[in-house]
Amino acid sequence: MTATTTPTASSTPAAVPSARAHTTASGRVTVARSYRFEVVKLLSQWRIRLLLLACWIAPALFVAGVSAQSTLPTDTLFGRWMHATGWAGPLVTLGFAGTWALPLLTSVVAGDVFAAEDRLGTWRHLLVAVRSPRRIFAAKALAGLTVVLLLVAGPAVSSTVGGLVAVGDQPLVGLDGHLLAPGDAAGTVLLAWACVLAPTLALAGIGLLGSVALGRSPMGLLLPAIVAPAMQFAQLLPLPVAVRLALPGDAFLTWNGLFTSPAQLTPLLISIGVSLLWAVAATALAYVLFLRRDFTNPTDDGSARRAVTTAALPLVGLLGATVAVVAATTTATGSGIERAEVQHALATEFAHLYRMQTDQLHRPAVTEAQLRTAAACTKAGVQDGARGPGNDWRCVVSWQLPGVAATGSAVYQLDIAADGRFVADGDGPKEVNGYFLVRTSTGDAPNPLWQFDGDVDPLSTSPASPAP
Repeated sequence: MTATTTPTASSTPAAVPSARAHTTASGRVTVARSYRFEVVKLLSQWRIRLLLLACWIAPALFVAGVSAQSTLPTDTLFGRWMHATGWAGPLVTLGFAGTWALPLLTSVVAGDVFAAEDRLGTWRHLLVAVRSPRRIFAAKALAGLTVVLLLVAGPAVSSTVGGLVAVGDQPLVGLDGHLLAPGDAAGTVLLAWACVLAPTLALAGIGLLGSVALGRSPMGLLLPAIVAPAMQFAQLLPLPVAVRLALPGDAFLTWNGLFTSPAQLTPLLISIGVSLLWAVAATALAYVLFLRRDFTNPTDDGSARRAVTTAALPLVGLLGATVAVVAATTTATGSGIERAEVQHALATEFAHLYRMQTDQLHRPAVTEAQLRTAAACTKAGVQDGARGPGNDWRCVVSWQLPGVAATGSAVYQLDIAADGRFVADGDGPKEVNGYFLVRTSTGDAPNPLWQFDGDVDPLSTSPASPAP
């Protein structure tokens, strides 16, 4: 007599997909369901809600308020143009955000996304619900990234709306004096904000790493806010340009190169690549540390020793490797600020701004080629070997008007920062750059040649400007 057996779940092939489908349908172990849960959990925190509200409202109020004032933040890049165009406002906001706001925002979000579970003691409940440390890490990292992107988008959109409403959609003066039409300005401003996503992601990766490695320690929460000012301080030092480009936060500054013609893309692309490399490396280290954690031990929530050996040392090694690669694959030498490049940048910008002043005063039109502008610069009395940042640059700009035998000249004092940005302050003659305002047929207007911002490309190979 043949015995009949009832098929079990293990002996029925169709039963396995059915069980998996049931597990997936319940949604307790999928990354998508875990991600939604983590996003809701982050957005339910009052401090995150306040930050989102501030990021989407405060920049518009700030830009509109400053644009209505008689005194402008001329010490900030594009600050002197906030009365002239609404596209200057989001760039002023971007400069402030890259220095202070974005590091603090990433600290609050990425630096706390794992440490919060340690403080609340909820790791066991989360593991029982999700059953996979890998899915937990992916969900938390993606949720933190989502909130960070919302926080970055807020100032970009808000400051743009505030500037356009308060001032209007006028052309923007670039860092070499050329005018960007409103459409071009809009695209370039958007691209500049997109570029700073790379260093923001690098800081977010460092925040994730600190949150995993240091657990409930407040240092994990503060790590991006400490690393970013340290990098900002390093940017103020006269470091070799290869070291500057290898810092993950350099893209917070190199977006300036988008506002020259042609755009200074090489330093920007290098900075973005380095930032993304740091973001991937820091996140990968955080992932490895998270998977190695002993969740059965409630006291195992990070240690200083593990943070140094598994987190800090690999990142130091990454910095050394990127410095070596940048130095070997680019023309970067020294500070990147050489006399020839300074003269070329100043002469080019002066020619563009001189044409702007000519239009203001309704003088006969002239082109840059007709002006044949040139500059001769010295630094602390040194001429042939002048190089490096400092506020002791003195330059004489010369130009030639068509049909005029005499050669015009103007003197400028230059203060060049370590990143190549400079401020040119007019020092006569007064008819050209001696006054803040110029008299036009429609009233007084800002004199574009009185004081202006410029940028020196540290990787430029521009020929020296001829001496006047």
